[in-house]
Amino acid sequence: MSQLGISANRLELLQIADSVAREKTIDRMVVIGAMEDAIQRAARSRYGSENEIRAQIDPNTGEIHLSRLLEVVETVEMDAVQISLKEAIKRNPEAILGDFISEPLPPIDFGRIAAQNAKQVIVQKVREAERERQFEEFKDRISEIVHGIVKRVEYGNIIVDLGRGEAVVRRDEALPRENFRNGDRIRAYIYDVRREQRGPQIFLSRTHPQFMAKLFSQEVPEIYDGIIEIKSVSRDPGSRAKIAVFSKDSAIDPVGACVGMRGSRVQAVVNELQGEKIDIIQWSPDAATFIVNALAPAEVVKVILDEDAERIEVVVPDEQLSLAIGRRGQNVRLASQLTGWDIDILTETEESERRQAEFAQRSELFAEVLDVDELIAQLLASEGFSTIDEVAFVSVDEIAEIEGFDESTAIEIQTRAREYIEKIEVELTAKRKELKVENDLAEIPGLTSAMLVKLGENEIRSVEDFAGCATDELTGWVERADGEVKRHEGIFSASEMSSADAEAMIMRARVKAGWITEEDLLGPETEEADNGQSEEVETEALAPETGETNTE
Repeated sequence: MSQLGISANRLELLQIADSVAREKTIDRMVVIGAMEDAIQRAARSRYGSENEIRAQIDPNTGEIHLSRLLEVVETVEMDAVQISLKEAIKRNPEAILGDFISEPLPPIDFGRIAAQNAKQVIVQKVREAERERQFEEFKDRISEIVHGIVKRVEYGNIIVDLGRGEAVVRRDEALPRENFRNGDRIRAYIYDVRREQRGPQIFLSRTHPQFMAKLFSQEVPEIYDGIIEIKSVSRDPGSRAKIAVFSKDSAIDPVGACVGMRGSRVQAVVNELQGEKIDIIQWSPDAATFIVNALAPAEVVKVILDEDAERIEVVVPDEQLSLAIGRRGQNVRLASQLTGWDIDILTETEESERRQAEFAQRSELFAEVLDVDELIAQLLASEGFSTIDEVAFVSVDEIAEIEGFDESTAIEIQTRAREYIEKIEVELTAKRKELKVENDLAEIPGLTSAMLVKLGENEIRSVEDFAGCATDELTGWVERADGEVKRHEGIFSASEMSSADAEAMIMRARVKAGWITEEDLLGPETEEADNGQSEEVETEALAPETGETNTE
C-alpha cells in the first residue's frame, strides 16, 4: 500500500469519527475511543488473546499506534505479559518492579472477520455513548412538558420521537378515547427518566395532574411569573379536574386570571385535554373554607373538622346531595384529592337524625348509670354533657345552673357519677393485673386504666414495651393511594388521642426506661418556654382537636 493510500485511510478514519459524532450528537473522542477498542480486540485475535494490547489513534492525523504492555517483574513466568527487571532497565533505565513497559507492535491488516467484529464493537460503544448522552440530557428535565412526533403505536403504548431521544406514553398514561397515528404531533409531561437494561427510558404522561398544571403555566402569564400559585391539582383524566389557585397579589383574582377573557385561557387547556371539564378553585389557608370551595358547584351548609385525623364531615341540603357527591362519587373524590382531607357528605336530614340518635344514646347512658329519670337525663344531654367523666368532674355550680336543678340535686348526681367511675376503675385495675400489665407502666402520665387494659390486650405490658411503640401504633394513621383514603386504626383510636399526646407519653416512657434523659427532651424551644412561657405553650398544646364551622 502506498504512502498516499495510508494517508487516505487515516483521513477516512477521522472523517468517519466526525460524521458519527455529528449524527449521534456525542463527543468525537468517544467515537475515536470506540475505534481504539475495536482495533485492540482485532489485534488480540491476531497476536494472541493473552497479550495486553493498547491501540491509540492520533485525533489530528488519524495515525494508529499499536503497543503491548509488559509488567516489570523479578522472574518472568509469562512472556506475553511480563518482562524481567534486567531487560526493562535496558529499555528504560528508570524502570522499577511493578512498572509497565510499552513495546511497539507493527500495524496489522484487518481481515474480513476482524473488520466485521471491529464494526460491531464500534456500533455497540457508540450506542452506549448515545444512551448515556440521552439519559444525562433528559434526567434533569423531569416535570417539563415536551413536544414530539408519534413514531409508532404498539399495543396502546405511544412511542414518541423527541428529536434527541425517544420516549413512551404508556397506555395508562394516555387520555381515554384518545387516538394518535404515526406522524401526529403530541405534547406530554416527563414524569420519569430511568436507566434500564435496554437503555434509558423516558416516560411521558398526559394524565398526570402536573401536566394540567404545566399547561396552565404556559397559558397564564401570572402563573409563569409567580404572581399566581397552583396549590394542588386533582384529575379524573379525560372527564373532570379541579385545580386550586392562590394569588400573592390581593389585587389579582386568581380564578378570573386562569379563566381568561371569555374563557380563552382555560379553553386552551380544555382543548389540549380532549374536553376535560375543569373546576378552578380559590385556595384558602382555612381548611373549612377551602373544602367548601372545592365541593363546588354544590352548596355547603356546615362543616365539622377533625384536624388530627384530617377528616371532615360536610352537611349539604338534601336536594344538593347528588350534586355534592357527583356522578359515581367523582366530585367528592376529586375534592378529597385536591384538599388532602377525607370528606364525608351528609344531608341536613341525616345530620339531624344522627344528632337525635346521639342525644338519645347519651340520655339513655345518664339514666342508666346515674339512676335518674328520663327528664333529668335529657336535661344533662341537652346541656352538652356527653360522658360520665364530664358530669363527675365539672364544678357543682355548673350542674346546679341547669333549669330545674338545685345544689343538692347537683351534688347527688355528681356523687353517683363518681361512684360509677370508681367502680369501673376497680374493674379495669383488676383486668389490667390479669393481663400482667406492670405497675411501672401505670405511672406514665396520661395513661388511664382503660388505656392500660388496651395495651395489655395488645401484649404491651412493660415500660420498655411501651417505649418501643411508634405514635401511629397508638393513634392509627391515614394512607392515601390512587386517590383512595384508608384509615388504619390504632390501639387508642377509640379515645381520640392526638398524635402530640401519644408522642409525649412514649417519650416519657423512654425516659423512665433509661433510653434517653430528661435533658434530651428539652430542646431550645422548650427551654425558652420554661423561662416564663410554659403555661401559654401548654394551653396551645391542649387546644381542641375538632371544630365546627357554620358557613351560613
